[in-house]
Amino acid sequence: MTSHLATRLREGTQKSHTAAENTAFMKCFLKGIVEIVPFRKLLANLYLVYSTLEAELKRHAEHPIVGKMYFPEIDRQSNLEQDLAFYYGDDWRSQIVPLKAGQVYVERLIELSNTDPACLIAHSYTRYMGDLSGGQALKHIIRSALDLPSDRGTTFYEFEQLPTIEAKKEFKEKYRHALDSLVLDEATILRIVEEANYAFTLNRNVVDELEADVRAVLDPHVFDLLTKQDRAGSTERHHSHAA
Repeated sequence: MTSHLATRLREGTQKSHTAAENTAFMKCFLKGIVEIVPFRKLLANLYLVYSTLEAELKRHAEHPIVGKMYFPEIDRQSNLEQDLAFYYGDDWRSQIVPLKAGQVYVERLIELSNTDPACLIAHSYTRYMGDLSGGQALKHIIRSALDLPSDRGTTFYEFEQLPTIEAKKEFKEKYRHALDSLVLDEATILRIVEEANYAFTLNRNVVDELEADVRAVLDPHVFDLLTKQDRAGSTERHHSHAA
């Protein structure tokens, strides 16, 4: 019996995914407005999130459910460390500060690890599937906007062990198959889907906290033009009427 968890997660988080794409920060980002100060703050907070998530997934590597979703080949911590050294310098560890929303995010991961580790899967799914999908498009936007040297500044989006589009696609299939093969009761599936929606909220709260940094460097009229229109969600069925 399969859990169909991959489908349940995809369908159960569509609205959250669309909401995440429609934050002011992401609207500006997707239109090529990438400012180095908020971007490096985002990377710093993602570093704190991923280093915590990966430590907790590793801690539960022998767990009957979590262990099946532990794929160290996609870990992001060391890649983020390279990017932080690029944007902040070698002493980046002394410079990065968690945002309030980033701290809440980290604390949630630790709480789940201690009380309901199966729900860590929700955070793994939300983060890594995003990095392997939309994250690849963001990489090109960042490289163009910041005019980066060819081998620096977007290591977060590089998957050395999945170097081609085909390799990424194959891994995503493997990941979804692993989700579907988990033996879970309905209550656990519902908790994981609910937690995945909360993961989107936690991420959205981080970028909302960075909005002021983006607003500060843009003309108010330009900011309003960039953020006024909602985007159709990339994961929602496109026959729904435009907002």
